[in-house]
Amino acid sequence: MVDNSHILPLNADVALDELATNAVAIGLPMNTTFRNTTLREVMLIKGPRGWAEFSPFPEYGPDESARWLSASIEAGWHGWPEPVRDTVPVNATVPAVAVDDVESVLAKFGPVPAVKVKVAEGDLATDIARVKRVHELLPDADIRIDANAGYTHQEAVEVITALPFLRYAEQPVPGIEPLARLRAALRAAGSTVLIAADEAVRKETDPLAVAQANAADLIVVKVQPLGGVRRALSIVEQAGLDAVVSSALDSSVGIAAGVALAAALPRLEHACGLATAALFATEPAKPALPVDGVLTPGPAPVPDPQVLKQLKLPADRQRWWQKRLATAHGVLVQNA
Repeated sequence: MVDNSHILPLNADVALDELATNAVAIGLPMNTTFRNTTLREVMLIKGPRGWAEFSPFPEYGPDESARWLSASIEAGWHGWPEPVRDTVPVNATVPAVAVDDVESVLAKFGPVPAVKVKVAEGDLATDIARVKRVHELLPDADIRIDANAGYTHQEAVEVITALPFLRYAEQPVPGIEPLARLRAALRAAGSTVLIAADEAVRKETDPLAVAQANAADLIVVKVQPLGGVRRALSIVEQAGLDAVVSSALDSSVGIAAGVALAAALPRLEHACGLATAALFATEPAKPALPVDGVLTPGPAPVPDPQVLKQLKLPADRQRWWQKRLATAHGVLVQNA
């Protein structure tokens, strides 16, 4: 049984007025469709320790959004722990694009040691062909797929079996028990493809349940969904599994927190999914683009005031985000 008593509490020690008066909601145009959108809305908040990001996806409810706000409070008001490494290796991310578009997507990332390929948004044959095209273009890269829990058990077996060169499959099926059953079936069939848990960590009431169930070989951790860098570190420690740090389609302000987490992990065996700034056409601050396949830990970049003004969402969306901020803050205060 994994002991979860040492997971840190969420941050709830900043007044709503202080957050709200220093927040602005912006829209980031994307180079390609990702999660069925071409405009990523985020709220940036200026705190005494630097800029922070609050960007739960529109469909997320108050309880889930509260964890994202906890991470924002940490970034802007408390800062992050000291790094134990100077650089963080990162992977390219290929959305569920047509096979013919794979090469142009990869070109935006430059040289990277690994590639994550999004799947489970269309038919299986296209998924398999997309991943094989990546492997053809980058035969030495560490390739992983991310299904966002979009496959059935049989679909996952079919795709993973067709791609034996994969390093791991990220959340191929929904839920913890189905993930454990899939992992057992693949091992019984002789597959060496590892199973990584994402949604089974960040969307569960108990983020350690997947480790308790022996349902994954590694876990994917994201700073905002888990409530902050320090809280994510405590979850990784208690889980006892290798971890990969990924972006939640953050702007480069939010990516800085992900790099801080990856740089602070005692053990980092896999390239991290933190090179997603390449998916944005415009950012308000210097994009977090990898150099020679790595990112360097440091403070969050400072947005350019003029670009921030250009990207600012209209008044109705400002009100929507302010209301969301208030609701999430209310959950934090209530549960503190």
